[in-house]
Amino acid sequence: MVLKSKVHSLAFVICLVGAAVSASFARDQKSASPQGDPVINALNRGVDDIGGTKVNAPTLERRGVRYEIQNSDVLDLQFEFTPDFNQTVTVQPDGFVTLKEIGDLQVQGQTLPQIRDQIERAYGKILAKPVVTIYLKDFNKPYFLAIGQFARPGKYDLRGATTVSAAVAMAGGLTQEAKHSQVLLFRRVNDSWSSVTKIDLKHMLKSRNLSEDVDLHPGDMLYIPQNTISKVKAFIPSPSIGTMAAIP
Repeated sequence: MVLKSKVHSLAFVICLVGAAVSASFARDQKSASPQGDPVINALNRGVDDIGGTKVNAPTLERRGVRYEIQNSDVLDLQFEFTPDFNQTVTVQPDGFVTLKEIGDLQVQGQTLPQIRDQIERAYGKILAKPVVTIYLKDFNKPYFLAIGQFARPGKYDLRGATTVSAAVAMAGGLTQEAKHSQVLLFRRVNDSWSSVTKIDLKHMLKSRNLSEDVDLHPGDMLYIPQNTISKVKAFIPSPSIGTMAAIP
């Protein structure tokens, strides 16, 4: 009985020591990587701050918003009563345009009606009630990025409604090394916050269910990682010609 009691006591002590070691190991692991992989965190939470400071959740997207002028856009200015002032200007990298007889004017981030009002006020100092019509002659076209295991990775124009599967087709399809069960869609919400969504393209096509085939937004990035088999394939030994010939 005494021996049996000692055995039970020893087993109890071993259990306590094991629990303490496990708890210490878990604390060490947590302190060693307090933040973890940002992509894994993004997949777990649905959204993540990729390389920035997380901010409050974005507001609802407004509909019917007018286009805001960006750098490299080209504007054609037509003066109704004073055609001598007609001109074509390009928005500079700092957001300014240079106007005849006026000089520099900041226009980036404004809509065409706002710019028209600003230009008419500026020219109102040297002209009598100028009437200006502005045409957007050229602008930065919407695009999406396809990187990773695409046949033709790169930057593509986004014209009309384009889904993830359509974007894959535009980029030439996937390579044999593609992990098409884990397509990552990165979307910029604002200057310091991005969202990431994992799309199982393999399951979506196999099940013939396009509910996950979401529409792309301008500036979206699609990333397809390399599958596990292709990663380890280079390390798998293959029989040489001499070895194959020696086999009866």
